[in-house]
Amino acid sequence: MTKPTLLQRLAPLSGLLPFLRPYRGRFALAGLALLVAAGATLLLPVAFRYLIDHAFAQRAAVDGYFLALFGVAAVLALFTALRFYLVSWLGERVTADLRRAVYRHVIAMSPEYFETLQTGEVLSRLTTDTTLVQAVVGSSLSLGLRNVLLMLGGLVMLAVTSASLTGYILVTLALVVLPIMIYGRRVRALSRASQDRIADSSALAGETLNAVQTVQAFVQEGHEQRRFDDSVERSFGTALARVRARSQLTAIVILLVFGAIVFVLWLGAQAVLAGQMSSGQLAQFILYAVVTAGAIGAVAEVWGELQRAAGATERLLALLAHRSPVTPPAAPQPLPATGEGIRLQGVRFAYPSRPGLPSLDDVSLWVKPGEQVALVGPSGAGKSTLFQLLLRFYDPQVGRISINGAAVSELDPAALRRHVGIVLQDTVIFAASALENIRYGRPEATDAEVIAAARAAAAHDFIEKLPQGYHSFLGERGVRLSGGQRQRIAIARAILKNPPILLLDEATSALDAESERLVQAALERAAANRTTLVIAHRLATVKQADRIVVLDAGRIVAEGRHDELLASSPLYARLAALQFGAASEHAANLVAGAAGGDNPASSEQEQDTACRSAKPE
Repeated sequence: MTKPTLLQRLAPLSGLLPFLRPYRGRFALAGLALLVAAGATLLLPVAFRYLIDHAFAQRAAVDGYFLALFGVAAVLALFTALRFYLVSWLGERVTADLRRAVYRHVIAMSPEYFETLQTGEVLSRLTTDTTLVQAVVGSSLSLGLRNVLLMLGGLVMLAVTSASLTGYILVTLALVVLPIMIYGRRVRALSRASQDRIADSSALAGETLNAVQTVQAFVQEGHEQRRFDDSVERSFGTALARVRARSQLTAIVILLVFGAIVFVLWLGAQAVLAGQMSSGQLAQFILYAVVTAGAIGAVAEVWGELQRAAGATERLLALLAHRSPVTPPAAPQPLPATGEGIRLQGVRFAYPSRPGLPSLDDVSLWVKPGEQVALVGPSGAGKSTLFQLLLRFYDPQVGRISINGAAVSELDPAALRRHVGIVLQDTVIFAASALENIRYGRPEATDAEVIAAARAAAAHDFIEKLPQGYHSFLGERGVRLSGGQRQRIAIARAILKNPPILLLDEATSALDAESERLVQAALERAAANRTTLVIAHRLATVKQADRIVVLDAGRIVAEGRHDELLASSPLYARLAALQFGAASEHAANLVAGAAGGDNPASSEQEQDTACRSAKPE
C-alpha cells in the first residue's frame, strides 16, 4: 500500500472550499495583505544592512535611513493587522456556516441514521471538530502561508546575500525535512484517534446525564463515574501521545535548524574577518537566517495543526456526505384532503439494525376516515413501528402504505407530517416556557388558541399555578413538571396542531384517574371527525373504540369490538383478564377451553408476556 503524499494528507481540507467560496473577495484581500506583510518582513534586513554599511560608515543621512526603517515597520504593522482581522473573520464565518450546515443536515436525517450514531458523537463534531477548523481557517492556514512565503523569500535573499553560506544551510535543511515527514504522519493518526476518544466521552456523558434519575435511583453513580473516568483517561492517553509526538517534532526541528544556523554564522564571521563580507551583509544574512529558521519552525508547528484539521474536516464531511434513506421524491404528489383513509397492504418491515427480525410481517389494515382504531398487544408486537411507518420515519421493505389513496413514499415527508398529530408515551418537553412548548404544535397560533388547547388537555389549571403562568420555564426535558403534567402539555400541543390524523401512543399512561378522565374526554372531542389510531396497554381507555386491532409478533391476530374480542381472541381475553378482574378472566378461561383445553404449559410464555406488557389500573 502506497503512503499518502503531502497533498493527499491535506486533501480533506479541500472540502472547505464550498464554504470559503462565498467569501472569496475577503479571502483575496487577506491574501494581498499577507503578501504585503511578508514583503515588508523581508525588506527589514535590507534596511538594516544599509543602515549599518552606509549610514554609520558615512555618518550622514542617518535620520533618513531610520525613517525608512520605521516606514517599513509601519507597513508591516498595518497589513499584519489587516490580515489578522480578515482571516479571523473568515474563520468565525466559515465555522458558523459549517456548524449550521452539519446541524441542518443531521436534524433532517431519518431515525435509522441514529440507530448506529450516538448523539454525543454528533455534538462532538459540532463543537470540537468545528473548533479545529476555525483555528485553521482563522489562524493556522494564514500563518502557514505567511511562513512558507517567508521561508522561500528568506532562502532567496540568503542566496543573494551569500551563495556559499546558503549552500551550507540547504545541505542541513534535508536533515529537518525527514523528521517532519515521519512525525507529521504520526501526529495526524494520533490526532484523529484523540478526537474519536473525545467523541466517545461526550457520547457517554450525554447518555448518562439524560438518564440521571435512573442512575441515581439504582445507586449507580459510582459505576458511571468509573466508566466516564476510564473514557477520559483513554482520551487523555491518546492526547498525551499526540502531544509527545508534536513536542519531539518541535524539539528536533528547532535543534537541527539552529544548530545549522550557528555553524553557518561561524563561517560568516570568518568571512567578515577575512574581508570577504561587510558587517552589513553579515547582519542581513543573520536576520534572514533568523527569519527563515523561525518560518521553518512555524511551518512544522502549523503542519501538525493542518493535519488535525484535515482529520476533523474529514469527519465533518463524512456527516454531510451521509444521505438519509428516507428522502422526498423528486416530484412529490399532493396529499388529498379526503379519500379512503389510511391503508396498509401487505406491509413487511424490519429495522436496519436487526434485519432478520421483522417488526411487522404481512400487515394489512384499513382505517376509514373518521374511524377510531385501537392497537393493542404485547410489547414488541409492532404497534409503535406502525406509527413510525405512518410518519415515514422509515420505509417498509415490502408492501404499500397510503393515505387517502396517495402512497406515503410518493409524498413530501414534511407535508405528510403536517397532516398528522402525535402524542408519544415518552413525552418530549423542550427547555422553554409552557407557552412555547404548546405552540410547538402550530408556531403561528395566538396566545388565546394556545390557552384553549391547554384547557382542552386539562393543562390550563396547573399551568396557571406555575410561578410565571404560561411564561414559566419548564426546565430541560420538563424536569419541573410531573409525568402527568408533561403528558398533558404534549396532548395540548397535538390538539393545537388540529391535524386530520391523530396518533396517540399510550397518551394517558402517566395521568391520575381524575386527569385521565378529563384528558380522555378531551381526546374524544379532538378525535371527533378525524382519523385516530390509539396504542394502549390500558384497555379501559379503548373499550369504546370503533375497532380494536390485536397485534402479536408483528402480525394482526384479531380485529373487532371489545366484547367480540373477549369471545374470539385468547390473547386479548388474557390481557383483559389481567386488568378487568374475574369476569374477564372467566371469559378468558372459556376461550382457552374452546381453543383446545387447559394447557398451562403451552400458554405460560404468552401469559408472561401479557403480564409484563399490561399496566393494571
